[in-house]
Amino acid sequence: MAIVYRTFRNTDPPQLVDIWRSQPPERALVQPMSVMLFDQLILAKQYFDPAGLIVAWDGDTAVGFAHAAFGPSDDGSQLATEMGVTHLVMTRPHYQRRGIGRELLSRAEEYLRSRGAGVLYAGGVGHLNGFYLGMYGGSEMPGVLDSSPAAQQFFLAAGYREIDQTLVLHRETATFRPPVDRRVMQLRRTAAVRAAMDPPATSWWDACTMGIFAQARFDVDLKQPATPSVARVSFWMMETMSAAWGCHAAGLVELSTNPEFRRQGLAMYVIGEAILELRNHNIALVETQTMVHNTAALELYKKLGFTEVDRGRVLRKA
Repeated sequence: MAIVYRTFRNTDPPQLVDIWRSQPPERALVQPMSVMLFDQLILAKQYFDPAGLIVAWDGDTAVGFAHAAFGPSDDGSQLATEMGVTHLVMTRPHYQRRGIGRELLSRAEEYLRSRGAGVLYAGGVGHLNGFYLGMYGGSEMPGVLDSSPAAQQFFLAAGYREIDQTLVLHRETATFRPPVDRRVMQLRRTAAVRAAMDPPATSWWDACTMGIFAQARFDVDLKQPATPSVARVSFWMMETMSAAWGCHAAGLVELSTNPEFRRQGLAMYVIGEAILELRNHNIALVETQTMVHNTAALELYKKLGFTEVDRGRVLRKA
């Protein structure tokens, strides 16, 4: 019987979840998947387009699917279609190496181009994170991870090329001690860290992608002269990943310092204080991601005791 390809229907989720559950174990692939989780993080997004989710069928059995989508405009107020991403292509293990994945990817790319995409990516990265956060990758969408070698090889064979890398870094909170740094010691006397639980979204896109997760934000306020929010770090509670990792984890997703206050140890100070506070709330692991060429961020995270656990490849087809 020939394989039939069609776009998503409302009756598909149980079979799509079954395909997900059939995948080999991977560090950053949430298992076990459920229909409820798939519905919450994929289908419930207000910009979900059934035409971008292509399903392969062998008779009454769904044997694979590909999901293609877009990111936001520069201000995060609406969808933008200039760049598109195929988030993933999944097939049941015993249906692999039959050309099904290649056909699914081809149809996903055709969908993206038909909507105006001139540049195609594989695996969500940066602002191309409309789907699968909390289901694959970790604290952010990292591209295609080294711990997913089959997916990397699949996209490379399809004409995608590596243009950058992301580093995935972990820090256990149980052994964390703030670095001995005179700037940090001074800040403990002249500044205070203010915590906000579930802060308001900064944009429509932020609300869509992060709104479902519990979040925490930590701001540094200077005492003299009184200056609020000179530095900030934000986290989301990675409960979907925590179930697979066996511990409560938090993802560091935003770190900023006001330009006039940089090089004063504020980033190190606010992250350190945030980790201590998260530890008090039973967070055992903090993950962050950064681009491989961001030497300043890597040096900061190294001082804070973060270590590399995985690496993502940013793959693009022009």
